[in-house]
Amino acid sequence: MHACAKAADNNIKLTLTEAISMARKKSVDAVVARGVLKSAYWAYRTYQADLLPELSFDGTAPQFNKSYSSYQQNDGSYKFIRNNWFGMNGALNVNQNIWLTGGQLSLSTSLDYIKGDGMKNFMSVPISLTLNQPIFGVNNTKWNRRIEPLKYNEAKAAFVTATEEVTMKTIQYFFNLLLARENVNIAKQNLQNAKRLFDIADERKKMGQVSESDLLRLKLSAINAQSTLTDNESSLNSNMFQLKTFLNINDSTPIDLVIPEKLPEVSIRYADVLDKALENNSFALNIRRRQLESDYAVAKAKGNLRSIKLTASVGYSGISNDRIRYAYDDLKNNTIISIGFSVPILDWGKRRGEVKVAESNREVTESKLRQEQQTFNQDIFLLVEHFNNQSKQLKLATEADSIAQRRYKTSIETFMIGKINTLDLNDAQVNKDDARQKDIAQLFYYWYYYYQLRSLTLWDFAKNKGIDADFDEIIKQ
Repeated sequence: MHACAKAADNNIKLTLTEAISMARKKSVDAVVARGVLKSAYWAYRTYQADLLPELSFDGTAPQFNKSYSSYQQNDGSYKFIRNNWFGMNGALNVNQNIWLTGGQLSLSTSLDYIKGDGMKNFMSVPISLTLNQPIFGVNNTKWNRRIEPLKYNEAKAAFVTATEEVTMKTIQYFFNLLLARENVNIAKQNLQNAKRLFDIADERKKMGQVSESDLLRLKLSAINAQSTLTDNESSLNSNMFQLKTFLNINDSTPIDLVIPEKLPEVSIRYADVLDKALENNSFALNIRRRQLESDYAVAKAKGNLRSIKLTASVGYSGISNDRIRYAYDDLKNNTIISIGFSVPILDWGKRRGEVKVAESNREVTESKLRQEQQTFNQDIFLLVEHFNNQSKQLKLATEADSIAQRRYKTSIETFMIGKINTLDLNDAQVNKDDARQKDIAQLFYYWYYYYQLRSLTLWDFAKNKGIDADFDEIIKQ
């Protein structure tokens, strides 16, 4: 069941507001926008999970070995001995990234069991603590804490913008169909008038009041009107199909559009629009994210110049025993301590070259960002000018349409009494058709510019509040 009503002639009666609502829920573009948002949400959730402790269990159960292996004897010679044993092992690990230092702390405990040739043994490592810590290197976790939330906020703003862009596309399809319908009505009216005028002229020619040339011109006008009507009906069907496809309407019933009459009466200043756009638009968040990412790349390259990787482990090992409870005895005499490090010494300028590359890339990025910012500001300025001017253009177009309609009606009446010729009549018809089409076009531009401003600023100027979305509910869909 569609959200729109059905007219008395069983056509689907559709307003612009209803079309926008349907497009935001059912159009393919809206579905794609929701999919992109969900992808960004789960990427953000993955980042958040990376900050929390990770628990894992590793094990082998069972492991059976019945084979030969080489064995070195006391005199240095080798011989093959037969293996015949059954074993199991398991280890429980907890890993935690340390965002303050950029290191990782790991806590583990393990137990091994082996059985063979009438004997069995347990071996335990009750606790082992390991720290992997880069010294002087970049803190990746700290940088991610700055970049990842910004990326998700950018994705949310981009979703709202995409929703407004769906609205703009709906407006375009809606007015394309509306104009096609008006063109059909115009063509029908012109054909009807052309036939009536030809019949009248034909009678007047018999009385010698109309020339053969004027009569033929009227006949040609009727033929052209019929051809124009056929083309316009085909265009109407095409635009009808396009709008239905976009709104995901499977009903074969024709759509009867309602011309929007109530317009949002708003006064918009460039400074206000620019402030809202820089505050809310995903472009502004994109600028900040790309700047951070270029800074991160430079910091990472500089950190690698003098990076020292430190690994420290401390823990206890149990003793090997044929009973599991004794495998945890005498821990103080089985201590595990190790400290390791990795220091770069000579790389033939590779790391310094990576710093230069990162710095050059940052300069290029900053130049692009400045250029994009200037273009963004200029586009907003032009859009505000277009919108503020459009209200006047629409009023003028509506007035011109009314005058052209009255002139055409008067021209027909004047022609019928023989006071103007067919050229003047055709001129009045052309002006009448052009004025009607321009009136529809100016109404389209008013709505299109208005929603384009909403899309850039994520601000509802009519209600004077921000445009938001229930992201939690959208993610659940």
